[in-house]
Amino acid sequence: MDPLLPPPSSSDLIIVKSLIFQLLSSAPHPLLSFFLCCMPFPSPGLEEKRAAQYACSLLGHALQKHGASPELQKQIRQLEGHLSLGRKLLRLGNSADALESAKRAVHLSDVVLRFCITVSHLNRALYFACDNVLWAGKSGLAPRVDQEKWAQRSFRYYLFSLIMNLSRDAYEIRLLMEQESSACSRRLKGSGGGVPGGIEMRGSGGPGAPGGGLPQLALKFRLRVLLLARVLRSHPPLLLDVVRNACDLFIPLDKLGLWRCGPGIVGLCGLVSSILSILTLICPWLRLKP
Repeated sequence: MDPLLPPPSSSDLIIVKSLIFQLLSSAPHPLLSFFLCCMPFPSPGLEEKRAAQYACSLLGHALQKHGASPELQKQIRQLEGHLSLGRKLLRLGNSADALESAKRAVHLSDVVLRFCITVSHLNRALYFACDNVLWAGKSGLAPRVDQEKWAQRSFRYYLFSLIMNLSRDAYEIRLLMEQESSACSRRLKGSGGGVPGGIEMRGSGGPGAPGGGLPQLALKFRLRVLLLARVLRSHPPLLLDVVRNACDLFIPLDKLGLWRCGPGIVGLCGLVSSILSILTLICPWLRLKP
């Protein structure tokens, strides 16, 4: 390299890879695509491509429902397929990243968090590995790959990963609710107040009063819901993670045939999840840690 020329910046490398990727999209060559993904350039716009893919899925469902022309529907499906293949291309090597994240999670002090996060990352690594095999089959590198079988495997690992993520969210919510409940109890003992949340116990009857059992259960349930709402409102990263994982859960459930949601629901949930992921990239403090 000429010493008089400044070294290329990260943004320059992103622009270069974007231009090369656009050229490959018009005339893809499997070996050249694989070489491109091995280049040490940052992957541009992976979450944006995911949002665009699920937006196409939602749009295609809406066009079909309103009787749009078959040619337009075909173009939308082709665009969705190109975006899906492009995402698979950009995800080559993500298995190694997931394994590194699993190695870091092993050192967490909390046993439950260590188990949930480690197992989630291991399942994500297997999901990305199956996804790489699918990309090889769709790009022509491995034409004999049974794409349906590998797709089912990938979505199964994806489902296990999401279940672990939601288990981790439920565990953190439980810990925060216990902390909030203890803090409320201490405040009430110090001030001599009533039930948290402004709900009065009068008129509900004692445990031995006739018909007092059901109102007591309803009151406890209402208090728990109010406590849950307070915890989620005061912890936006946890709220976003719960909503994102819950939205993502519909995708493997539909693909595996465990709960048929339809392309409209899958597209909407995937779009919402992708927007939340983009939001965590824009505002890093909204990302749940560890």
